[in-house]
Formats: sequence, structure tokens, C-alpha cells
Amino acid sequence: MRGKSSYSEVTMHIVRPKWERTLSFKAWSKGIKYSMIYITAPAKEKGQVFLKRDKEMWNWIPSIGRTIKIPPSMMMQSWMGSDMTNDDLVKESSIVEDYNQKLIGSEELKGYDCYKIELIPKEEAAVVWGKIYTWITKEGFLTLKNEFYDEDGYLVNTENLSKIKNVGDRTIPTFFEMIPADKPGNKTTMEFTHIKFNVPLQDVFFSLQNMKRVH
Repeated sequence: MRGKSSYSEVTMHIVRPKWERTLSFKAWSKGIKYSMIYITAPAKEKGQVFLKRDKEMWNWIPSIGRTIKIPPSMMMQSWMGSDMTNDDLVKESSIVEDYNQKLIGSEELKGYDCYKIELIPKEEAAVVWGKIYTWITKEGFLTLKNEFYDEDGYLVNTENLSKIKNVGDRTIPTFFEMIPADKPGNKTTMEFTHIKFNVPLQDVFFSLQNMKRVH
């Protein structure tokens, strides 16, 4: 899903019981250390940039000419008013490194034969979820669904992945839907309209200085 590096163009749709809004952005990533997001629409937010380097995250806001550091305590806050968190967008926590995985069975999902895997955070891991269930296709190992639970075992969010497409050197889901369990009528969708993997990106691209130049 990540590749060594990537460039993508994404449309996000935020749905609430009384309103809806659409955001568009470009995103660059390199490994698990670096991510950069540039908002392209709507006009009010255009030019805002989010940068993640290692465990640190910043937000450049051109309207006030300031770069704001986002503290670790804010990683689980809503990103741009959506049902995605800052952590979701830059994938701070690693399913491989921060969780113990346990295969708990097989289920059919959307016509695919899937492994159902339980993820329990390691004691020292700085993650907020009490557990995650993930459904991964036996053929191709594609993630089709994630369920995120709090420390008391209550379902918080369900993430559905679909629109599986070949995007050059790999086949991946290109449509993500996040549905909060306790907010009826709320959801956020994210569609990758363009994505390219293993693009040449230098570490210096992901710098505080470049946040003001990227577009």
C-alpha cells in the first residue's frame, strides 16, 4: 500500500447529517518516515501543507503565514474536520511494529476469501486503539476492512476499502470509507484519483522550508 515512495492525488468527501464538504489534496510519502500533504481545494484551505518527519508533524497555514507544530497528543484529533485523524493521514503507527498479530479465522467479504486478523497493541507501543480487526484477502493480501476498538472494547470506527485497481506495478484498493460507530449519519470517504509508486524523492523534499514552496 505504501511502496518505497509514492505520489497521489486524493478527493475526500466529508458527510454529516446536515452538511457535506469536499477536499482535494496531493500527497507525497517516502518509507514510513516522511509524508507531505498539500491541500488543493476548496479555495479557503488551498495551500495548507501538512508535513510528517519521523514522529513529528507540522501544519503550514499560508493565510496567517505560520507553521504550527502538531503535538503527539493531537495525532488522534480530526484531520480537517473529517472522520480521519492526523494519525490516519500520515500512518504514524505501524501495524507490523506496534501490534501483535493473531490469525483468528477466515471470512468471505465482498466476494473475497479473507483472513481475519486481530491486532493487539504491544505494551510499549504509543497507540490509542485497544485492538483492531483487519480483513485481508488470501489472494493478493489486500486489506478490505478494518475495525478499530477502544481500550474498553467498544467499536469506534469501521474502515471499508474498495474500488480495487491496478495502478501500474501493483493492485490496491483506491476508495476508503471511514464510519464512526457512535455518530449516525457521519462518514468520510477518500478516493485516490491518481497514484504512482516508487517515485524519486529526496529526504530534503520533506523539509520545513519546502512546505512553503510545494504545490
